[in-house]
Amino acid sequence: MLNRLRWPLRLTLAGLFAERALRAFWPFGSVVMVALSTLMLGLQDILPVPAVWTGAVLTVLAAGAALVWGVRRMQLPTRGEAVLRLDRTLPGRPINALLDDQVIGAGDAASEALWQAHQARMAQRAAQAQAPKPDLQISSADPYALRHMALLAFAVAVIFGSVWRISTVAEAAQGGTAEFAGPAWEGWLEPPRYTGLPALYLNDMDDADLTVPVNSRVTLRFYGQAGALTLDETVSGRTGELPSAADPEQAFTITRSGHLAVTGRGGQSWDVAVIPDAPPRIALTGVPEVEADGLMTLPFEASDDYGVTGGEVRITLDEAAVDRRHGLAVAPEPRDAIVLDLPLPLSGGRAAFTDKLVEDFSRHPWANLPVIYTFTARDGAEQSSSAAALHAELAARRFFDPLAAAVAEQRRDLLWSKANAGRVAQILRTVSHRPEGLFRSHTAYLRARVILRRLETYTAAGLALEWQEEIAEALWDLALELEEGDIGDALERLRRAQDRLSQAMRDGASDQEIAELMQELRDATEDYMRQLQRQAQAEGQQDERGEMPDGAMQMTQDDLQAMMDRIQELMEQGRMAEAEQALRELQELMENMRVAQGQPGQGGGEGQQAMEGLAETLREQQGLSDQAFRDLQEQFNPNARAGESQGNEGRDGGQGRGQSHQGGEGGAGQEGGSQQGQGGGGSQSPGGQ
Repeated sequence: MLNRLRWPLRLTLAGLFAERALRAFWPFGSVVMVALSTLMLGLQDILPVPAVWTGAVLTVLAAGAALVWGVRRMQLPTRGEAVLRLDRTLPGRPINALLDDQVIGAGDAASEALWQAHQARMAQRAAQAQAPKPDLQISSADPYALRHMALLAFAVAVIFGSVWRISTVAEAAQGGTAEFAGPAWEGWLEPPRYTGLPALYLNDMDDADLTVPVNSRVTLRFYGQAGALTLDETVSGRTGELPSAADPEQAFTITRSGHLAVTGRGGQSWDVAVIPDAPPRIALTGVPEVEADGLMTLPFEASDDYGVTGGEVRITLDEAAVDRRHGLAVAPEPRDAIVLDLPLPLSGGRAAFTDKLVEDFSRHPWANLPVIYTFTARDGAEQSSSAAALHAELAARRFFDPLAAAVAEQRRDLLWSKANAGRVAQILRTVSHRPEGLFRSHTAYLRARVILRRLETYTAAGLALEWQEEIAEALWDLALELEEGDIGDALERLRRAQDRLSQAMRDGASDQEIAELMQELRDATEDYMRQLQRQAQAEGQQDERGEMPDGAMQMTQDDLQAMMDRIQELMEQGRMAEAEQALRELQELMENMRVAQGQPGQGGGEGQQAMEGLAETLREQQGLSDQAFRDLQEQFNPNARAGESQGNEGRDGGQGRGQSHQGGEGGAGQEGGSQQGQGGGGSQSPGGQ
């Protein structure tokens, strides 16, 4: 019957053996795992030889003691113990019942039948026996969980270490296999990380010249008998107390060109040439430019042999260049310099690049005042260099409305020094005393008066810093309202655009500012023309085809476009006086159109005359440009006959045969405003492209 329980009994016996072996030999297993972990992680290569020997002896003694202790505690399990353990897992102890013999009632048929039935029932129960799980919990024997720490160290060694490092412990033995094989060494050369260059394994570098970046790191390890290999180098520049040349591990930084060698059996040598790390270079490539909305751009270029990693832009007030008059006559309050991070490209290399500093300084107290720009670049070696200081204005938004510019100036004076508070209040009171003709809206006037009262109240109480900033912010909002306003009428927008453009030309604004103001004028003019057209249709001044009646002034959008193109052309050529005169005549023409609108029978002559006068002025300017160009051609080409210059067959600059820009002899002079583009806008000379 027990033959059927063969495998459950064997498994139970193995479980008993595992339980007793674990309880007896867990200290020995822990010592072995710690020793293997130490060897696989290579600690024997780092520690000195005496320390390695000491550790080896202690490990052997500990392992021997743990082994003896385990052998003495270990008791091999017997078959009977396995049967007893298996029988305890079954109800009624059927295995023990199967091993019993009948004592009472032997020879009695009824008793024997009952006994056999009992044996059969116990056999059925025993057939269901399964080996119990061994109890491997030994917490009571190891309350400090030393076995778990040893197992964790072994797992780390398996993951991050190497089994092959165990063999290197033999090299520490005097006269062992390491001595027979001879000394060995390893070396690495690591360039600075910021260079992006790969590390070199010196064992693969034959005796040759090495060219490496300065501050490269060299690491050498010597194996074998102490003193068999030594270091000989002149590249580190180290002075003072130095480590022994025979130390098992050497580490130093290359700072200069020289000689590097590992002397001894199997050693190598190299001549090292150092690549110096040049400091970064940075230079400004332009001057500050500002857009109409106040955004300033300042281009620069920077480069470095391994790439620029950072830098800064420092902007300081150039007090020596400030015109110390009016509100700037008093000493300025101390204010920190403007410090910005150097813009760097987000993609691509940084070894050489061109970029722009883009910032809006319109609200800064130094806006449009002389400052000093200092650009500094920094590389990975923390070397830095600065570009030549640029003395220029802190380019910011400019106000072309006179009243808005005056308010912005008072804001600047208030931020310059609190001592200007009384003066600013006095000027605001003077400006707002008689607002007729100055303020375009009641809202702006009332806002100016409120700012004035608050400023006088704060000044009487001692102007604090937060009050100073509050008044400055209110003055900025007032200046913006005066400059831009809330214009709902097309004619008023047109007048405002013309005034701003005229003021910008007088103030010498940048080309970009003038271009944006010119576009604003074009948009306002188109809006005004659409309004006039809708009004004319509503009042019946146009027929069914959208044309004006006979005798009424006629001017198309193309005519206005040609006029404004000519004005922009004059500005691009630097002829600001002529451009401003043409702008005034355009303004008068638009005013006459407004007067004549609604009076087709009476006002057409005045508006037509104004339009023809503007067209005639533009043609005369075009003719003068063409004539000057022809004179230059004849001066540098004496053989050319008058009137034969390419593209100019009229002596006075006319484009076609027999045309003239003087008087009305040619066909172009008689066409009026609607045809002026043929006589003055089509010249091929440089002055009239």
